[in-house]
Amino acid sequence: MIHILQAVLAVVFPALVIVAALRDVTSYTIPNWISLALIAAFPPAALAMGLPLPMLGLHLGVGAGGLVLGMAMFALGWIGGGDAKLFAAAALWLGWPAAATFGVITAVAGGGLAMTLLALRSSSLRPFVVTGPAWFSRLAEPGENVPYGLAIAIGALAAFPASPFMKPFIGA
Repeated sequence: MIHILQAVLAVVFPALVIVAALRDVTSYTIPNWISLALIAAFPPAALAMGLPLPMLGLHLGVGAGGLVLGMAMFALGWIGGGDAKLFAAAALWLGWPAAATFGVITAVAGGGLAMTLLALRSSSLRPFVVTGPAWFSRLAEPGENVPYGLAIAIGALAAFPASPFMKPFIGA
């Protein structure tokens, strides 16, 4: 029975991160309920996985560090408030050392996303993009923001296999 509970709780993180990315890409917003759900699901998941108390403290510290880093990036205008909250909630789940992979992959994915959006917003591609769905046309709008939640989701999903929540399933 505990294995089923572990599996269900392990699916919560990737599912919510994917929902956040889709919402950000289509509406440029990440609802607070997603980050709150990630934070609320962490304690039962940690308990079900048998996370030792020192590791739990490390996860909380990494989450707090993610919040500080997210707030700094928000203050600099690099990301939105929803992105900062998602970044911190993901860092909480990933812990150390998976958070290092998360940070690097998120930064690389963010750079790739920015370059892709610059190309979509160029005068040569934009005429073709604006004929698509409204959310896609908005992505090609010059001067529009970058839905960085997509980059955060890519980084989080890439780092998740290294988190303690996946160890029972990958045999590590």
